[in-house]
Parts: sequence; C-alpha cells; structure tokens
Amino acid sequence: MINKKSKSPYALVFTLVLLMAISAMIFTLLNKDVVESAFQPRSRQKSYIVVIGKSDYSAFWISVASGARAAAAEYNLDMNFVAPESEENFEAQNAMIRAAITGGAKAIIFSAIDYNGNADAINEAIAAGIPVIVIDSDVNSDGVVCRIMTDNYMAGRMAGEQAVANNPGELTVGIVNYDINSANGQQREQGFCDAVRESGRVKDIYTVNCVSTEDSAYEGTCELLAEHPEINTIAALNELMSLGSGYAIRDLGLEDEVDIYAFDSNAISVSMLETGEIDGLVVQNPYAMGYLGVETAYNIMNGHGVQSGKIDTTTIFVSESNMYDIDIQRMIFRFDDRTR
Repeated sequence: MINKKSKSPYALVFTLVLLMAISAMIFTLLNKDVVESAFQPRSRQKSYIVVIGKSDYSAFWISVASGARAAAAEYNLDMNFVAPESEENFEAQNAMIRAAITGGAKAIIFSAIDYNGNADAINEAIAAGIPVIVIDSDVNSDGVVCRIMTDNYMAGRMAGEQAVANNPGELTVGIVNYDINSANGQQREQGFCDAVRESGRVKDIYTVNCVSTEDSAYEGTCELLAEHPEINTIAALNELMSLGSGYAIRDLGLEDEVDIYAFDSNAISVSMLETGEIDGLVVQNPYAMGYLGVETAYNIMNGHGVQSGKIDTTTIFVSESNMYDIDIQRMIFRFDDRTR
C-alpha cells in the first residue's frame, strides 16, 4: 500500500520550484520593461541622446554627467545619463546600448568598461545608423565618429616622470590598477612604467588589478605592500584606486616611506595631497568630456560633422607646491560631500 503522505514533500518541492521559475520569468520581463522604459525619450520636441558612463557615483563621473547636462541644456537636447552599478559590469552597459537603440536615441556618447567586450553592442548601434562618440575609455570599433578623452599613455608618463624626479634613488614600484580589460587603465600603466624604466633606476615593478572600489583598492594596496615591503612608489590609476591606496598608506603609517602618484581628484584626495598620503595627482577634465561629447553629438545630428576624429582633453599634474594656484583650484575642487 502506498503511503500518500510520503509523496507530499516531493510535491511541495516541485511546487516551490515551479513558483520560483514563474517568479523569475515575471521578474525578468518586468525588469526588461523597466530598463527599456528608462531609455524612452521624454520630449517629442527635442532630439534624444544617451550618455553611458562607467559609474554615476565617483566625483569623476558626477562631473562628466554635469558637463553633459550643461551641453544638453544649451543645445536643447533630451539627454539621459546612465551607468551600471559596478565599473566592471560591461554586460550591463551592453544592455544599455541596446535599450538606447530600441528607445530611438539619435546619438550615443559612451565610455567602455571593456575594450573588446563592449564592441559588438557598439557596432550594433553604428549599424543602426546611430553615431557613437567615445569619451574617457575607448572601445574596439572602427565606426566610432569621435573620441574625446585624455591621452592616457601620456598621462601615465606624466605621473611616472614626476615619480622619477621626486626620488633620486632606486625605485621599487607598485601599480594599483582596475579592470584589466579597460583601455584607459592599461594605457596609463604602460605610460607610467615606460617613464620610470627609462630612468634606469627601477629595481622591480609589481601590479595588482582591483575591482573599481575604494575597499578593493585598499585591500590590494595592503596586500601588495605586505608581499613587497620594499615598494617605495605607487601609481594608483583612477579615482577609487587613488582613495583606497591613500587610505592604506595612512592606516599603515607609510606616508614618509611610500610615494603615491594618483589619478583624478575629489575633496578627499585633495586633502590627502595636503597631508602627504598622496604625493601627486594627475587631474583630467571630466566636465569637458561630458560637455564636448554632447556638443559633438549635436553637431553630427545637425550635419556639421566633426573637425577631428579625436579630441584630447586637458590633463595637469597637481602637487602640494602648486595645488593652491587659482587655475589649479578650478580644476581640482568640485562639489563632493562624500566622507569616510
């Protein structure tokens, strides 16, 4: 005789699994609708463009978005700035590109998390007749109309040359970099390493690639110094790498033993420059990237074309000795209320 009660646990498990599958399907469909609805134009009277960044959190990307919004207002464009929650999530960027295509975007301004991983989606946009302007970080596509960014190799060299000038002795270098597939980080690393190697005074160079968060950079810097305590020079190659490395040097009490040459600025990194956790900042012009990206899109959409396929934006080196110059202050001080 079969005990009917013995069947019930299996029936319950089956029911639960079925319900979970249905819920997942509903969530996927709803989430797809939410994503696509976020890329619909808000005005029928204005041309609709999309700016896709790497992040909407850091001071760098807040400044990019601010420049983009200023240009959109000036040129009477309907502009949507979007970015993934993580600076490693190139798949989310690809979904945003495709949503911009189906949402009717007239132009896409884009910064690639992954040089190769974002290429297919960008090429889909180009094939759909949408002009693509790259800002900050490049993508592997020949169809991009214009690239607006720092000369990242030369920016890395700038930091490396300062490191050599500030330390007349032997250099043991630690590189704190972010996603290895991001073109601008790799170019900065190459420039920095070339500059310090040319001095003939480099003993070793060690690299750690971190997730693009302060905590990951902090842990990566601590691990790098624990494994190689002889390191006396660090290159931190974006804003979050800079903050994490600066905090690590502060907490380890190594301000006098290790020099940090960092990228980008916010209120915290400028304070670290004042107190000695950071020895130099390579400061870009993210506001200009956002503004010029949108302005270039407007010109293309209105048949004006572009004067050049590449526009280099301003980069300066900031040290304790020049940080109070009025022109430098305009570059480095932005609204930023984040604290640690």
